[in-house]
Amino acid sequence: MEYIFTLRYQLVDDGRDPDALVEWLGRAGCEDALVGIGRPGQLALGFTREAETADAALRSALADVREAIPLAKLIEVVPDVVGRLFPPVPRS
Repeated sequence: MEYIFTLRYQLVDDGRDPDALVEWLGRAGCEDALVGIGRPGQLALGFTREAETADAALRSALADVREAIPLAKLIEVVPDVVGRLFPPVPRS
């Protein structure tokens, strides 16, 4: 099944060329994402990912980005799938 979602990241200012991010992401398996680097210090990846489940699609995309840009901090997932993938823990 095909899943469409966006991951937004805060980048660490480590002097790397932002245009090189596209190449690193492609090598890490993110060739199914549109990459947006329009906001200084941020990165948006619009994925169209094939996977058996939404959870598998999201987890594989997160792992691919982590491989390419390990210091990037995830700041948003759109649509907000966290509640569906990771239900709240019941309070005792």
